[in-house]
Amino acid sequence: MNQPLAYIHPGAKIATNVVIEPFSTIHNNVTIGSGTWIGSNVTIMEGARIGKNCRIFPGAVISAIPQDLKYEGEDSLTTIGDNVTIRECATINRGTKAYGKTEIGDNCLIMATAHVAHDCIIHENVIIVNGVTLAGHVEIGEYAIIGGLAGIHQFIHIGKHAMISGGSLVRKDVPPFVKAAKEPLSYVGINSIGLRRRGFSSEKINEIQNIYRILFQQNNNTTQAARILEAELNASPERDEVLTFINNSQRGIMKGYSSNY
Repeated sequence: MNQPLAYIHPGAKIATNVVIEPFSTIHNNVTIGSGTWIGSNVTIMEGARIGKNCRIFPGAVISAIPQDLKYEGEDSLTTIGDNVTIRECATINRGTKAYGKTEIGDNCLIMATAHVAHDCIIHENVIIVNGVTLAGHVEIGEYAIIGGLAGIHQFIHIGKHAMISGGSLVRKDVPPFVKAAKEPLSYVGINSIGLRRRGFSSEKINEIQNIYRILFQQNNNTTQAARILEAELNASPERDEVLTFINNSQRGIMKGYSSNY
């Protein structure tokens, strides 16, 4: 059901059971999947590809051009998966020629006033809390949670199942399965509560704790820790996930555990 006070460009492709509330604007070259609700005063610009059963709340702006001086008007996309909720006044910019699109996976929650910049990749089931700002080219792994008002530097990679404290400044990569807090951002333990909620066994949680003792609590540098993990711990999906993450890190890994604030 499209309200008569909403504007929908004739070139937009809208499923028949999408609801678009008054005063929203849907530009050309937009696709919106079935069951999606678009609240009042939402602006969806060119290049948006929005999945099924999404909810986009008033004031959100989706697929505006990148806030990047290198952008030269090239065609690019914003792709949003199924069952995504985008709350009031959130902004999501489309990609540049560097990657071509900004991606948000299924079942994500982007809370009010959050900003997702160009060429970001947000995997499935991520929660981005109110006021979080993501610079360009950030990648966030599945089930990660980013606390309110956190600022994420460009090209940062945040691992799956990680949890970042509200108000954090994230200048280094955050490995999977951990909690991160303090200033500068540091390891403060593994995300054991989140892992239990997602079905990780006590044995698997203990394995992850052992991995991070070697990496962050035994005075090893990252290279030394990676060698120990590979040599002394049995291969497992979790061990290999951590090893791959730290070996591929471009900006370096956040600080290890310290009792000093």
